[in-house]
This record gives sequence, structure tokens and C-alpha cells, in this order.
Amino acid sequence: MKPLWALPLLYSASALSQERSLNLTQGVTEVSRDVYDLHMTVFYICCVIGVVVFGLMFYSMIRHRKSRGREPAKFHENVKVEILWTLIPFLILIGMAIPATSTLIAMEDTSDADVTIQVTGSQWKWHYKYFDREVEFFSRLATQQEQISNKFEKSENYLREVDNPLVVPTGEKVRFLVTSDDVIHSWWVPDFAVKKDANPGFINEAWTRIDEPGIYRGQCAELCGKDHGFMPIVVIAKTPEEYAKWIDETEAKQIAERERQQELLDMEMSMDELMAMGEKIYNSTCAACHQPNGQGIPGTFPALAGSPIASKPENLDKHVDIVVHGVQGSAMQAFAQQLTMQELAAVVTYERNAWGNDTGEMVQAADINAAINE
Repeated sequence: MKPLWALPLLYSASALSQERSLNLTQGVTEVSRDVYDLHMTVFYICCVIGVVVFGLMFYSMIRHRKSRGREPAKFHENVKVEILWTLIPFLILIGMAIPATSTLIAMEDTSDADVTIQVTGSQWKWHYKYFDREVEFFSRLATQQEQISNKFEKSENYLREVDNPLVVPTGEKVRFLVTSDDVIHSWWVPDFAVKKDANPGFINEAWTRIDEPGIYRGQCAELCGKDHGFMPIVVIAKTPEEYAKWIDETEAKQIAERERQQELLDMEMSMDELMAMGEKIYNSTCAACHQPNGQGIPGTFPALAGSPIASKPENLDKHVDIVVHGVQGSAMQAFAQQLTMQELAAVVTYERNAWGNDTGEMVQAADINAAINE
């Protein structure tokens, strides 16, 4: 138990912590610190204006009150006063606009980047693609569902942890090309002073140069659907040497995996193998929208159980095309880059043979490859 004399100190520390949490993040980049300094400069100017205006107002109210026998002056207009109350705010605004313009220009200058990364938002994950390197991956929420449903104790980074964080080098200029493949998202990392909307059909640019290695977290800042709150961002900044090692190793692994997938095209899986893998993929990837029982959500996500697409033999090719390429203008995403060809084959097979669909049809990796390369 803390002694009584320590309570004021604890209260002050708590109040200071809460006060800081209400202010902007100072960040770990030069631009983020410039933004913070600009914010505080404008804030102090506003404070001074408030003190002067309210001070003069209360002084006039007290000094010239009626009980003291003051008589109000009678005049229609005063050109000097009108000039002053127009000129002074104008000069103040110009004084604030100069550093603001300089900071905004710096924030938008994406030229001469050392690393370029395409950031694509989709419901509800991020896709990162490194230009000039054969590296790309999806980044999804890694918090356990049991924590979300209050079955397990919540971790330190609850709802702010991902399976594949974005990795960038320190001391180098990193350019982000931000877009979306469905609805509007917003890629926001407060420590970088980067918040850029991801609009479908458009590419917005942002950049950062991180001074120190570390782990930095953010989130989608645009309401993008029912799982908007489950779309975190994690960026790991490594030294240039560590980053070069990571990018080389990751590229080699992804190239090897793509080659392995091509080698597996001639291998055929049994129905049992396809159904077991397909059920696992469906429950982790598709069940959130179409529900574990395949009934979907009426009016929002269509049912797969008993649907013509998933239960009619003549619609097999269309079923494969929808899973591989998605449906333009709907929430149905393209899974060609998100799942391997074996996983795609398994999930289509599962959907065509679960919940009473029972078509007896099997889809193999070679069928998926043919659909992708059409």
C-alpha cells in the first residue's frame, strides 16, 4: 500500500500521462516532429489570443461597468479600429501559414525514395508489395479469437498485433503507394505522422524516414465495414544491414514457394484430403461472411448451402472464377494472391460438398492454375 504522502505524486503522474495521451504523438521521424512542433506553435498562439481577448473583455466589463457611473461612448464607426482588427488577424494567419506550408510540402515530397512499397487495403487486412523485389504478403490481425470473446486474458498488444508485419529500413526514405481493392480504408501510423486514405481505383502517396529501429503500430482510420476495428498495422524498422538480410531471405523463400507450387500442379489430392484442408481454410477465411454453416447473412452475404453456384455441376467454372478473381463491386475478394493453389482447390471442393451440396466434384491445383492464367 502506498503511503499517503505519495498519493499526490501518483495522481500528478497519472494526470500527466492522461494529459499527454490527449496530445499529438511526437513520433520518430523528422516530419512527425515538425508536425508536432507546428501543432504546439499554433496551440500557443491560440492560447495567447484567448488570454488577450478574454483579458480585454473582462477588463472592459469590470472597469467600465454601469455601477461605476461609466457612460458608453457614442460613435458610429472607427476606421483605425477596423483596420487594426483586420490587419492583426491577417498577420497572425500569415505567420502561421509560412511554417505550415513548409511542413505540408515536406510531407508530400515523395521523390528520391530508397524503397517503394505498395500498400493495398482490403476487408479486413493489408497487402504489402515491395517494388524491385519479388516480395509481397498479406498482414492480418493475429489476436486470438478467444481473447476477443473474453475466454482468454487479453495480451499486451490486444487487437494491435499481426501475423506478417511490414519491415522497413531505418535512415532510408520509404515511399508508400496506398490504394484499396474494395472500399475506402486509411493507412495510419501516428509515430510516422503518416495517415493516407486508401481509395479503390486511386493511388495516394506518402513517405517516411525512421531514425531508430523499433516496432511501431497503427490501424485503419476509415470506417470500412464490420471488422474495421480488427485491421491493425505493425511496422518493424530494422537497421539497413538487418533489413537487407531480411528482404533477401524473404524473397528467396517466396520464390522457392512459388516454384514448389508449380511442381505440385501435377499432384492430385484425394477427396478426404481436399475436404479436410478445405474446411480449415473455409473456417479461417470465409466463415466470417458466409457463416460456418454456409447460410451466409441474409441481405449482406449470400448463402453457399444450396446455392446454384456451389451446388450445380454446370456452375463449377463460375464458382472457381469467383473464388480466384472475386466479384467486382462487391465484398467478395479475389483470393488468388491470398491462398495457394492447393488451398484454393480445397476450399472450392469443400464448398461444393458441404452442407448438403454433395456434388461429388473435386477441384485440383491444376484447375486453379488454369483459371488464374486464363
